[in-house]
Amino acid sequence: MSNIVIVFDFDKTIIDCDSDNWVIDELGFTDSFNHILPTMPWNSVMDMMMMELHSNGITIEEIEKVLHRIPIHHRIIPAIKSAHASGCDLRIVSDANMFFIETILKHLGISECFTEINTNPGYVNQQGRLTILPYHDFNKASHGCPNPCPPNMCKGLVIDRIQNTISEVDNKRFIYLGDGAGDYCPSLRFRDMDFVMPRKNFPVWDLICKDPSLVKAEINGWCDGEEFEQVLVKLINNIMIEENAKFISSDCKLQSLSTPVFETLPKPLSVRP
Repeated sequence: MSNIVIVFDFDKTIIDCDSDNWVIDELGFTDSFNHILPTMPWNSVMDMMMMELHSNGITIEEIEKVLHRIPIHHRIIPAIKSAHASGCDLRIVSDANMFFIETILKHLGISECFTEINTNPGYVNQQGRLTILPYHDFNKASHGCPNPCPPNMCKGLVIDRIQNTISEVDNKRFIYLGDGAGDYCPSLRFRDMDFVMPRKNFPVWDLICKDPSLVKAEINGWCDGEEFEQVLVKLINNIMIEENAKFISSDCKLQSLSTPVFETLPKPLSVRP
């Protein structure tokens, strides 16, 4: 098992669009969505739209078929599979919903790559319609974050919880990938030994560029699926080389000079040309 934890946003990071917009647009309910959007938070709008889809006879199976057509760059899946095969702990923190994410990951054949999905609850109720709830119930209390996080989810608080559940003894290194304004808050939570991968020319990139000194982690931008894979593989390999060098150095100190040290390094990840 690697000492690397990789946390992915989902929309416009793993997939190449917004899954909420994709479903609404593909099923022909864009006008209704745009009419409701100014009246309530996005997460609440999506729940209302799922109610409207159901009342218009749209089935869960039809929603699933639309999700199966979701656009994704052809290098994203190999990058995720390679990271998983190397022993990295892969997690998702997303402002989409559980039903959409699980349906897409299962269809793409990469569900088993992720140890945890943190997102808004989404499930099919007894009436057979999709119900979407907020991750943070903002009707009860605000999450209180001063950063540009939506009321239903502060990803920074999610990252705090993940970091608090990981022992400092394990010395885990984090890589965080995202694109939206909501990915700025978690980017501020990492240490100088960690890495953030903001998508170039997207809201999180613009926010970070306003004052990069606020981000302690090393910043590595990416623009598309090919660069996503190249940068991620490079970071994983560099961390593994660095950590194994530390291990060998420490091991050498514990052995006599006459005792040879044999250490098999993990095979570096490669990027297909």
